Amino acid sequence: ICPGISYAIANVQLPLAQLLYHFEWKLPAGMKPEELDMTEILGTAAQRKENLLLIPNSHSCSSLKQV
Repeated sequence: ICPGISYAIANVQLPLAQLLYHFEWKLPAGMKPEELDMTEILGTAAQRKENLLLIPNSHSCSSLKQV
């Protein structure tokens, strides 16, 4: 096992958590979740065949408290 795996995981999880927390994500042009192509291609790591395109909309912390 790689000795730096814990450090690497933390360096990926924290920025991802911040992006998820501070933005509301929407699909472009009224696209529906059912229309997403979730096909993967073979390789050394799991990779999507088509890129996931999302539109970030910022929101304030006060709007989160209302939900």
